[in-house]
Amino acid sequence: MDQDMVVVARVRLLSANRRVVRGTEGLWIYRLLTEVEPEVYGSKLAYVLVEAGRSPLVSELPERRLALFEEAVAVAAALDVANPYRAKVLKRALAARQRDLEGRPAS
Repeated sequence: MDQDMVVVARVRLLSANRRVVRGTEGLWIYRLLTEVEPEVYGSKLAYVLVEAGRSPLVSELPERRLALFEEAVAVAAALDVANPYRAKVLKRALAARQRDLEGRPAS
């Protein structure tokens, strides 16, 4: 793990001054920081992955959309069962993936 990139990600996270950083920047930050501290950042990564899967940018890319939902499920499921956010983000990720597989709009 490149420690300089971890520092850059932490600085961007702190400078964002938001509870959750969204979009491609959020994906980059949380993917990187989840590798270092999965229990701290994994729930936010799963949340942002589901948001990305619902984005108009991937509405016409079913394989990419499903990959985002699958990644969200995997990240959420990997969280410790004692993690207070695990159940909520896992339920959200599973529901988004299921809706996508059934061809329903992701709400």
